[in-house]
Parts: sequence; structure tokens; C-alpha cells
Amino acid sequence: MVGSNSKSGSQEENQRPNPDADSIIPSEGDGSVENIARRVRESLSVTKKHMFWETQPVGQFKDLGDTSLPEGPIENPKSEVKQEPYNLPSQYEWTTCDIDSEETCMEVYNLLTNNYVEDDENMFRFNYSKEFLRWALRAPGYFRSWHIGVRAKESKKLLAFITGIPAKIRVRNEVVKMAEINFLCVHKKLRSKRLAPVMIKEVTRRVHLENMWQAAYTAGVVLPTPIATCQYWHRSLNPKKLIDVGFSRLGARMTMSRTIKLYKLPVSTVTPGFRKMELRDVPAVTRLLRNYLSQFVVAPDFDEYDVEHWLLPIENVIDSYLVESPDTHEITDFCSFYTLPSSILGNQTYSGLKAAYSYYNVATRTPLLQLMNDALIVAKQKDYDVFNALDIMHNESFLRELKFGPGDGQLHYYLYNYRIKQALNPLELGLVLL
Repeated sequence: MVGSNSKSGSQEENQRPNPDADSIIPSEGDGSVENIARRVRESLSVTKKHMFWETQPVGQFKDLGDTSLPEGPIENPKSEVKQEPYNLPSQYEWTTCDIDSEETCMEVYNLLTNNYVEDDENMFRFNYSKEFLRWALRAPGYFRSWHIGVRAKESKKLLAFITGIPAKIRVRNEVVKMAEINFLCVHKKLRSKRLAPVMIKEVTRRVHLENMWQAAYTAGVVLPTPIATCQYWHRSLNPKKLIDVGFSRLGARMTMSRTIKLYKLPVSTVTPGFRKMELRDVPAVTRLLRNYLSQFVVAPDFDEYDVEHWLLPIENVIDSYLVESPDTHEITDFCSFYTLPSSILGNQTYSGLKAAYSYYNVATRTPLLQLMNDALIVAKQKDYDVFNALDIMHNESFLRELKFGPGDGQLHYYLYNYRIKQALNPLELGLVLL
């Protein structure tokens, strides 16, 4: 979809992978799910096979290419759901995390800040703010019982965490009630305790208690079996800082001053009628978004309550802008990005990296390239260091032209208890999971 006159990002600085995409798959070669699965099978010894996932109702590597298997649910709903929580090792206990409680929210924040996803070189770690966590976990119709923690019985210290939120996700023509599973985090000192599988089983049990039987999730590692494999792209907004902290490297035959000039953006946006989204815009944005997402194989089925929650701006959490025609006052275009900073580990000068992540963007009258360039401009105005985007939806059409560089890592999308016959291309995917 990128035109032949598009500028390649290869001459710019070499971007590091996004911290969420630390994959065991090398970036070179064919990145199709089939090839990834083949390489995983070849690399795993008998003792390292995915023993847990091979017992779950998920697509299995051995079934790839088997067109006789039906698309849709893999297992039927259970007639009876286990009523008691799964057993933990004797020194631990389950806890339900009330994210509205300032004390509990702070505990979750501290656990994630110190133990969640890092890049392979342990230079960056996600630093979700408390405001972000409340936004991410209090989705419309959320269940507090799906915000699950593990505490030490004696000290009551929070040592592990996993969450689910309800979502309506359309797969082809079928709208399926699903849980979006996120924030699986185990304290570094407990990684050998095999807590993760029992936590996954427990959140699955609690989801089943609400009569939901499917789930969606992402991971930077390959499990059985991705429905799509995507790549993160990074656009430098503060190239000197990114190079200084090791997120990027100076490109060959490039000086710092030339690099700064290369990534310089206009001072102000160029699209007439470009403004921040407001509450009154929710119906118009919902119509725009529903119409746009209808073209993708897998996408959320948003209503106005969802749009109000997920897209109405919250400072340092979610930014949304739209284009209102100066003549007709019609809302014609929309763009959004969420804020996910990373802690910079072991750097004397900088402690944090402010990153914007492309969320949902709809262009009907304004060229997508121009709309996203305006998004970059407002992100730069708000002092973001980098703007990240996955190569899903129509994003590929602007990435190289707007000087995004490909990261090394990949992000894999999964569905639980739902089979898709053939892996999707990223451009068939209309779903962004936080």
C-alpha cells in the first residue's frame, strides 16, 4: 500500500524494538504465522513445548493449514463452571484488586512499574500511570472480580496481577462477547513458581462465571497460535534524547544535527477544523468509527458508551482529535493516541521516555497522511519523545512517508476458544489492545 515514491526509513537512525514486542522470532525473513510456527516447532525441544497452551482451547501449531476445521468456537460452553478458585501454593492467596481504591491502585502501579514488560537488554520498562490503569480497567460493564491479584499470606504484599475486561469483538460477521486479558505480571522473585498458568486458569474461570467463553490477548512471544503477527514502527519526535538513552542509534553517515533536522515537524497543524474531541462529538465519532471498522476481519464493535470511555480525551492517558468542516460543521475525520511512558533503567540523565501509541484513526475527507502528520505535530507540542504505531488497519500507508522506522520486535494477537482458519494480514486487523 506504500507508494513507490515513499521515503524509506532505513537511512534514519536504527530504532530499538518496542518494549512490548520482545519476541523469540528473528525479524528477518518471512514473518507469516505459518513460518513463525514452523520455526518455533524447530527451535523447541520436547521439554520446552507449550505444555500449558497445548491443553487449552486455542489454535494449535499442528492444525495450521487444516481447512477441515470449522471457524468459530473451539469448545462449547461448559454446563458447570468451577465455583471455587484454583489452588495456589500455600504461602499465597487470591485477592480482588479494587482499582478505585487509591491504596490498591498504588500497589498495582508499583508491582507493574518494577516487574512488568522490559526490552531484551533491560533498558526500558513500561510505566503505566494510575490514571491509565483506571482508564484501561474500568471499561463499560467491567467486573471488579476480573481484576485479580496474588498476595503473600503473611505480609499481604501484592506479588502478581492479571486482568480481564468485557468487550464486544466482531470476527467477520459474528459479534462475540469476549474478555480482553491484560497486565499478566508476576514479581521477578517468583518467576520460578509457575504462578502464570494458574492465574490464567483463574481469570478464565471468572470470565466463564459471567457466561463468556472467548477472549483476546496479545504477547511479544510466540504461543499457540497467533491469529496475526504485527510489527511496531517508531517515529522520533525527540531524536537526540532517543539516541542518548539508547532507544535509537545514529544512522550511518548521519550527524546528530542532520538527524534532528530530518525529524523536525511544523509548529502547528495544517488541517482546517482540526480540534480536540469533546463530549458532544461522541455520536459523530461513533458513526465514523463503526463505518471504518466494518471493513476489517477482526475489530471491536463499539457503541457510544465505548467511544465515550475509550476515546474522550483524558490528560496524559488518551488524546483524540477530529476534523470539523468549517463550512458544514460535519465531523469528517478522527485520530487518537494513548500515552504509555517507559522507565529508563540505569541512565544518569533521563528517568523516563514519553511515548504516544497510535490508537484509532479514521480519514474520510482529509488524507490519512495529513491527518497523522497533524497527530505527530500535536504529540510533539505535548513533549512526547516518540510516536509508535502498529502496521495494522491502514497504518502501513503512512508509516514510511512520515519517517517511522520499523522496530525489531513483533506483537502477536491471539483469540482464546475461537478458531480463525487462516492467519490474518495486519491490514485485516482493526483491533488495538492496550
